[in-house]
Amino acid sequence: MLLSLVTFLPAIGALVLALFLRGEGPAAQRNARWVALGTTVATFVASLFILFGFDPAYDGFQFVEDRAWVMGLSYRMGVDGISVLFIMLTTFLMPLVILTSWEVSERARTLMIAWLLLETLMIGVFAALDLVLFYLFFEAGLIPMFLIIGVWGGQNRVYAAFKFFLYTFLGSVLMLVAMLVMYWDAGTTCIAACGEGGVELLNYSFPMAGGMQVLLFLAFMASFAVKLPMWPVHTWLPDAHVQAPTAGSVVLAAVLLKMGGYGFLRFSLPMFPLASEMLAPLMLWLSAIAVVYASLVALVQTDMKKLIAYSSVAHMGFVTMGLFALNRQGIDGAIFQMISHGFISAALFLCVGVIYDRMHTREIAAFGGLLNRMPVYGALFLLFTMANIGLPGTSGFVGEFLALMGAYQANSWVALVAGTGIILSAGYGLWLFRRVIMGAITHKPLQAIADLTPREIAIFVPLVVMTLLLGVYPSLVTDITGPSVQRLVDHVAAEIAAAGGY
Repeated sequence: MLLSLVTFLPAIGALVLALFLRGEGPAAQRNARWVALGTTVATFVASLFILFGFDPAYDGFQFVEDRAWVMGLSYRMGVDGISVLFIMLTTFLMPLVILTSWEVSERARTLMIAWLLLETLMIGVFAALDLVLFYLFFEAGLIPMFLIIGVWGGQNRVYAAFKFFLYTFLGSVLMLVAMLVMYWDAGTTCIAACGEGGVELLNYSFPMAGGMQVLLFLAFMASFAVKLPMWPVHTWLPDAHVQAPTAGSVVLAAVLLKMGGYGFLRFSLPMFPLASEMLAPLMLWLSAIAVVYASLVALVQTDMKKLIAYSSVAHMGFVTMGLFALNRQGIDGAIFQMISHGFISAALFLCVGVIYDRMHTREIAAFGGLLNRMPVYGALFLLFTMANIGLPGTSGFVGEFLALMGAYQANSWVALVAGTGIILSAGYGLWLFRRVIMGAITHKPLQAIADLTPREIAIFVPLVVMTLLLGVYPSLVTDITGPSVQRLVDHVAAEIAAAGGY
């Protein structure tokens, strides 16, 4: 029951807002904010019981719930060492998202309902152990995010919202077809923890004959590559980030993108191991190209949000590179990079949002010398810029280092090409910092700009703590993920060995 409570508690909060706190007046909006904040904080506290009750030495699924549902399907939920951290990332960030949206006055109650529903759907993706349940959570999450971008976004919000929806939805149609094929072949929709004698898709050997496993891999890749996003299907992301409200960019970068990487971990690698090995060189080179290409494009951006959006594409390139190195170091690095990027990218988009709220522009040329008026903001911007570059001592270093180490074992040329992306990231990161923060104030409107408010500092503090804590104590993540990652690596290696390699 605990996992279901964590999953659906936000939805219960949304239901309370929808049924009992009607109206859009100032009092209703204030009450809606407090209900949403209280709900997300309660959800985070409940998720801590999962984390503290989780046995990191066990490589299987825990907190499993299995009940009959509809049409012979099962409501099956559970977490392992991989998924539990993504759930914690989600519940940790959502109270900060509510605080970030605190000043929104237009349809605030409706916005809070959208955030709470989105939280339930995101947690459900990471907890689902049934194909149908996973697909429902995965696709339903598009709806609240579509509305958040389309209603509360910028000037071209409708275009960006439809582009986001169509890209991600069309990719998922192929995944749905693949799921139907998997059900017809295996006779089950159960991913894992299927009970005694049950067929588990995680351990089911789909045939390579007729290219079936390769086609299934490509169908799932169509969805996960767009979601992550991988080059060259990344073009929806900059538009979505630029038009989304600040809190929308935070959720998009910190959690929604991670569903693509999680999908590769949960489906592509364990269920299609032979196809994964066969297509690993393609995936590795696509990842290396993404790192270099996105970093070069980031160097020429004039909009801060677009620069950080392309930075996210580059960092997700390290994720897929680590995943398809097909070794322990690479996969550990990919997972760590996703968790770390959740904190760092959230903070960077918040940094942009802070000065956008004050000056109503994101153009880099409109700023300069902010350190003179905003010393606290400048210090935080420096910290998260360095973390994004991968400075040792921050969480950004660990994930990139492990991913590159794993990639080097698989293909040293891929690691060499991707390694140049670290140099390029230092280029665009430091260039942005120098243009926005350093120097003298040359634009008259900036002379009256105010430093961070107590609410804004309260939002940044947890992100600072996690960025530094994981940088100096990465075993907080790797100790939890280790057994599950080792099980995955051993399973893939055993399948490949049994087939004689591909």
